[in-house]
Amino acid sequence: MNDQLENIFTVKDGELYIEGLKAAELAKDFGTPLFVYSETLIRSRFAEIRRDFTDKYPGAFAAYAGKAFLTPAMCRIVDEEGFYLDVVSAGELFTAKRAGFPAERISYHGNNKTYEELDTAIGGGAGDLKNGGAGRIVVDGLDELDIIESLAEKYGRQQAVLFRITPEVSAGAHAHVTTGKRDSKFGIPIDEHIIYPLIGKAIESPNIIFKGFHFHIGSQIFENAPYLEAAGKALAIIKEVRRRFMYTVPELVVGGGFGIRYSGDEERKPYSYFMDPIMEFVNNYCADNGLSLPCIGIEPGRSIVGDAGATLYTVGTVKQVPGGTKYVSIDGGMSDNIRPALYGAEYEAVIANKAGTVPLEKVTVCGKLCGSGDRIIEDIYVAEPKRGDILCVFATGAYGYSMASNYNKLPKPAVVLVKGDKANIIVRRQTLEAMTEDEI
Repeated sequence: MNDQLENIFTVKDGELYIEGLKAAELAKDFGTPLFVYSETLIRSRFAEIRRDFTDKYPGAFAAYAGKAFLTPAMCRIVDEEGFYLDVVSAGELFTAKRAGFPAERISYHGNNKTYEELDTAIGGGAGDLKNGGAGRIVVDGLDELDIIESLAEKYGRQQAVLFRITPEVSAGAHAHVTTGKRDSKFGIPIDEHIIYPLIGKAIESPNIIFKGFHFHIGSQIFENAPYLEAAGKALAIIKEVRRRFMYTVPELVVGGGFGIRYSGDEERKPYSYFMDPIMEFVNNYCADNGLSLPCIGIEPGRSIVGDAGATLYTVGTVKQVPGGTKYVSIDGGMSDNIRPALYGAEYEAVIANKAGTVPLEKVTVCGKLCGSGDRIIEDIYVAEPKRGDILCVFATGAYGYSMASNYNKLPKPAVVLVKGDKANIIVRRQTLEAMTEDEI
């Protein structure tokens, strides 16, 4: 763990603490499975972005990628920290609106926005942004601009848009999270006969404010070189737009995807590692080509909440297969963390109530779901596990709760936000009644 994490997850008197609270007591008070987030660490990530990016470079801005973890409480934190918010569905937009998040700081993404979603994003609150809608829409489909234009005219407003381009750059820890390659479902191809007619149409439309370009090349990225490669392709388009249309592009969003440490030799890089080279590259390119410097934006999600969250489970059956694996079964599994089954994701964990005990038992942590792929961690060393122990799996703050399901009719876990020695529940544990109330 880095210094920040070591200050959040500590061992005292042989037990794991999350900020100022004993993990086993959190499990006792709120039940398990339980997602626990450190508010202190989340806010420190926002502070780091301000210090090393938005306060450092004039015009720079940052948005939190809500898909990583989004609840009304998280929306309020993002708002208080002064960041933009990215949403990708009517449900995420509704969550933001329910929290009172300012519509002018909402960006609406998605590769297949429905007409109804665009209608809500543009016309929410009868065209009054303060009561709904989204300040920006990131165009991802070839026919999307026509729909946006017609809806903006319908509601008597100008809609700000960015074009998500496919920069033909491959990056990310797994094929399923690589989103910038040429053959991607995301983004507008940068082929000349496709991209420039759309740009011209956006510039000429009285109902569209063309803000610029956006790209997102992947997730769990630890090197800055792919961002520079993608930025170079985007800047070449910006240069060509000025030549063809005499139009100065005001913004370029370079996405997120900055990696965090889950296990092994992975090491989280500071935001400055990515942003300083990007800003230097953009500045030099614009100076060399006589371009006005666009405002640069980023969209981190995982790197803000990923390692700020952990999941607590109660150990149930412990089974030693003769001559084989020792299984430690927990009261959750791939219904609250699908990433190991989906991506082969790896995690680290500790038995919270035995955190001071030397981990000598080699085990595989498995869930209670019906599926042999329901394994959270394979071949990890822990203290001797017993039924009733509390297992803490680290770095589950991104895409755990967001991707949780009711497979096997398991209710979704509760979520707790910890700050110092205070814990506040921000998502109630789903009841069996609530889980089945829509079923007829």
